[in-house]
Amino acid sequence: MMQMALIGLGAGAASALLFASIISGTPFSIILAYLAPLPILIAAIGWSHWAGLVAALAAGIGLAAAFGNPLFLVSFLVATGLPAWWLGYLTLLGRSGVEGTMEWYPPARLLLWCAAVSAVMIIIVVPTFGLNEESFRTGLQSFFERALRDGNTGASPSADLSSEDIKRLVDAFIKIMPPIAAGVSTLINAINLYLAARIVKVSGRLRRPWPDLHVMRFPAAAHAAFALSFVLWFVPGAVGMAGGAVWAALTVAYGILGMAVMHAVTRSFGSRTFILSTLYVVLVLFWPIIILLAFIGVADAIFDFRSRAGPGKPPALT
Repeated sequence: MMQMALIGLGAGAASALLFASIISGTPFSIILAYLAPLPILIAAIGWSHWAGLVAALAAGIGLAAAFGNPLFLVSFLVATGLPAWWLGYLTLLGRSGVEGTMEWYPPARLLLWCAAVSAVMIIIVVPTFGLNEESFRTGLQSFFERALRDGNTGASPSADLSSEDIKRLVDAFIKIMPPIAAGVSTLINAINLYLAARIVKVSGRLRRPWPDLHVMRFPAAAHAAFALSFVLWFVPGAVGMAGGAVWAALTVAYGILGMAVMHAVTRSFGSRTFILSTLYVVLVLFWPIIILLAFIGVADAIFDFRSRAGPGKPPALT
């Protein structure tokens, strides 16, 4: 127990430092802040979810003490700490199956949880600006004006942007901010979970076997949630904002599923490496293509491309 506590405290300190690096304002600091869940996940997957929970609490308390504001504890736990701990807990969740074999929590459901915790986080954060579209608009405009005023060291917010400019900016953000934030958060959670599992595997502490990600499939409930959230996105007010957040989070999850489909169906292709490399490069340079990959993931659920392609295998190197 003492070892878990020490591991948790060390991981919490690392996570807090990564999270706090954002105050430097450099582009690299943003990447470091995105990696803040990684130490918590490593502690949870490599040792125990209790070590992950200690890490999340230690990081939140450390940030609150360092900045002298208890809200840092709440904001860190909601945005980073508790989602990372929960994903680490689920990763090691298993039950005894037939003939004494262990059935581990499926990777497809872990990916859906990456989307779920991201959407829930956005749904929790959005009401802090207002409970309906008008109050959300007012709260968001006030936030932008304060940010501009602070950035201008006391100057009027109109020094850079007029009130009309801010209003147009707010109008654009009302529709796109929740979905973009949920989608980015889902991708960050998925990447951190994958990196943590890989690091723990290399260290020899991963207790579950590495899953075959090419064969993961989403349950039917995910397909229904994907379609329903898209419809709800067009509903005015808070319901629409929540629907947009859920749809964007699931779009990223389905996009990753679409990449798994591409990995599976190209196994027998001689140009497999070129196809996948090109796809990854295009995805990095033009991220909206993830919507196309999401539709590939949805289409696979209907037409089962992977079974039609057969198991296949990469071509011989000789």
